[in-house]
Amino acid sequence: MRILQFVPNTLTSLNLFFGATGMMLAFQGRPDLTAWCILIAAFFDFTDGFAARMLKAYSDIGKELDSLADLISFGLAPAAAYMSLLHFGLTGSWTFSFFAHDFVTRLLLLAPFVLAVFSALRLAKFNIDTRQTESFLGLTTTATGMFSVSLIYLVYVRGGDWEMLATPWFVLPVIAVFCALLVSEIPMFSLKFKDFHFQRNLSRYLLILIGAVSLLFFGIGGIAFTVLGYLLFSLVNWLRRV
Repeated sequence: MRILQFVPNTLTSLNLFFGATGMMLAFQGRPDLTAWCILIAAFFDFTDGFAARMLKAYSDIGKELDSLADLISFGLAPAAAYMSLLHFGLTGSWTFSFFAHDFVTRLLLLAPFVLAVFSALRLAKFNIDTRQTESFLGLTTTATGMFSVSLIYLVYVRGGDWEMLATPWFVLPVIAVFCALLVSEIPMFSLKFKDFHFQRNLSRYLLILIGAVSLLFFGIGGIAFTVLGYLLFSLVNWLRRV
């Protein structure tokens, strides 16, 4: 029975493994595969908490490991994918050698890693914040990472007009906005259903609809629109209470 106590940490470790793999693939110019890795990492990120509750296998090391895994999977790997996207926008190529470029280009390529810094700040803040039990303050690292890699997936796979999003004038402001959202005090509504009352769960039902339609038309790329919908509903709910 004691071996079952290791299940949650094993799942968390798989989250970290796929996040690290996704980061490596982004450096190889394959952010489409990074998106798949982060999707798998998100699955393990959900199941490790579920397993810990089911098996009553909570531990301090599990909590710390979870934050470290999330930083890699939803902070560093998406930052690497943004780096690949910026390189494509600047040169037309997804694969690159960092030291083959001039100093200014290198600085631009490093800029996305600010997202990893703010992801770390977000996770550290969450770990000591007792207010975030039923809902979240600020956007989660998971949602930020999923938005990032799914958006880059669209550019890589769809091409065409989507390639206009690869410009630094789009990428850098998007990163700045999400960095601010990570550490903001804006309440994000919980996705958990306490009951199935339509009016009380209207935002959740609409988000499910947006997610289903987006995934149908854009595949993995539809996750980006789902996260934007989640942000919009959270902002509307917040502004109503202000």
